[in-house]
Amino acid sequence: MKLLTEIKARFKPALEALLEGANAAEIDALLSMVRPTQDDKFGDYQVNCAMALAKKLGSAPRDIATALVEQVKLDDLCEKVELAGPGFINLTIKDMWLKGALSKVIADTNLAVEQVADPRTVVIDLSSPNVAKPMHVGHIRSTVIGDALAKIHRFIGHKVITDNHLGDWGTQFGMIIYGYKHFVDEQAYQQNPVQELSRLYKYVRVIVDYHGAAKALPEAQELKQKQLGALEKIQAQDHTDDKAKLKKVKKDIQRLKEKIALQDELIVGFTKTLNSDAEIQAVAAQHPTIANDVLVETAKLHEGDKENRELWDKFLPHCLDDIQRIYDRLNIEFDYVLGESFYQDKLASIVEELTNKEIATESDGAMCVFLDGFEAPMIIRKKGGAFLYSTTDLATIRHRVEEWKADTMLYVVDHRQGDHFDKLFAASEKWGYTDVELTHVSYGTVMGDDGKPFKTRAGDTVGLEGLIDEAESRALAVAKEQNPNLEEDRQKEIGRVVGLGALKYADLSQNRNSDYKFSYDKMLALKGNTATYLQYANARVHGILRKLDTDVEKLRSSTDDIIFSEAVERQLAMQLLRFDETINEVLAEYRPNLLCNYLFDLAQLFARFFDQCSVRDAASSEIQLSRLQLCGLTSRTLTCGLELLGIESLERI
Repeated sequence: MKLLTEIKARFKPALEALLEGANAAEIDALLSMVRPTQDDKFGDYQVNCAMALAKKLGSAPRDIATALVEQVKLDDLCEKVELAGPGFINLTIKDMWLKGALSKVIADTNLAVEQVADPRTVVIDLSSPNVAKPMHVGHIRSTVIGDALAKIHRFIGHKVITDNHLGDWGTQFGMIIYGYKHFVDEQAYQQNPVQELSRLYKYVRVIVDYHGAAKALPEAQELKQKQLGALEKIQAQDHTDDKAKLKKVKKDIQRLKEKIALQDELIVGFTKTLNSDAEIQAVAAQHPTIANDVLVETAKLHEGDKENRELWDKFLPHCLDDIQRIYDRLNIEFDYVLGESFYQDKLASIVEELTNKEIATESDGAMCVFLDGFEAPMIIRKKGGAFLYSTTDLATIRHRVEEWKADTMLYVVDHRQGDHFDKLFAASEKWGYTDVELTHVSYGTVMGDDGKPFKTRAGDTVGLEGLIDEAESRALAVAKEQNPNLEEDRQKEIGRVVGLGALKYADLSQNRNSDYKFSYDKMLALKGNTATYLQYANARVHGILRKLDTDVEKLRSSTDDIIFSEAVERQLAMQLLRFDETINEVLAEYRPNLLCNYLFDLAQLFARFFDQCSVRDAASSEIQLSRLQLCGLTSRTLTCGLELLGIESLERI
């Protein structure tokens, strides 16, 4: 039930009358200031736009608030409409209206969440690992955020297509092919192909980095000396006679010191790489042109070289099986899994088309798309003829529009790719794709306790499968402690569901734009904003319904009124009615954490309800039935909300 939408709809004509000639964006900005109150002593909703209008209208905020209240018809909806402070409008919804709305939610299989009037075809690009390397902790964010957004879009009626755009082509395979030809351990490959291919990739990477460090170290040292000279020169000058100049000089000195510190870090890193063990130094000496040789192997693969293509065909099934095992454990499914290789035969024609349309032009031998507002162009073909991610991404846009009729494309990708997507979207528009909405749903980094990207003690990126194993293992330990008498299979199932839910929720409950610190202890806590807390809350509701032998389906068809005999019952009812508001807020900003916050608030309210309102010992059968209805709807809402986040619920824990 879109109560918030209803309130905004009633205030909209009044605001349009006050701001004659205002555009839709201005009115929408003012309506965004209609929000649920933070404290129910101020009512249920608060309208805060009078302060924003004061300067524009040249009137006191309270006078504007008074004028709005006089113009807006609220008698049938609100029990109280109060002016507070400098110009806040506090609204308290009528109990009868709440009860009527709640009855509709109880009876509706979709919890009265309205379906969109104009469904769109929404393509969600998510996960997208490089297939020749084990999935790591960095892939969890794209995978679970994208999956949640897909489920929520489907829930309100959009046609959703999920596409796992795998990295199954390119330089990484050039490294693996080179490594396989020169360094493979055949026995290790036969025993565990993906593990050996991953080792080869890392091994070649180390040797390439060794030669890169050897080249970069003297350049970094030379640059540092120049920076030190510039710093010494500026510090030697006398600037005390000019305060403004002195302030600028201090800033210049600070900026130089920061640059020198950065060079020091680079020099230390390059030196550490060059001081690798003797084996690496020896192998590097035997492969002096390895960086270029890797590019040659990559180019041969792209050109259809028989040997390299056969190796790629040999490696790929093992890689795909390995990542599919992880997706199966995460309960993640995709509508399509189209890797970069799917688009390779389409790239040359795209470059040709962009060139013919004078969108792409040659620069230093490379084909580039120059875009307004960007210092550097978007390169779509290198000087040597190789294509890039940008070329493939243009091909995906064409495919998704022409084959899937996409109206919206969401790219759930690390924030560090922001510049790439800014250019891609600008180039796509220049190409003529102006009717499709393209959005980069960016996210921050998973951090360790040290505030740095989450790594193992050895300094490697944490593997995703190991993360799942640890989460489930710790959850199993909690399940055994909480339920020592349960059969072992049941304990394992609880451990799997709770552990996996905790892992997903730990990510989804964060503002996606922020980095967050990963903590097993925090994510499995029985208190606080965790999936474990929500799952236990839901199980508690089921426990109440079981003890009273309640027919949940019969509750949904009950025509008896909800009774607010205690304040917390009304508060719980109001929170239950805000489910659809939350769903729309999530999709407005692509922020699943808003749904997590809603579910946590709901679970906390239910805990208060449970403490203050006995269901079994209710004062009358009517109050008991009312409380059972609130219990049933709470469970359905928690279950639905968790499902939209890709998290399972349990009726017993």
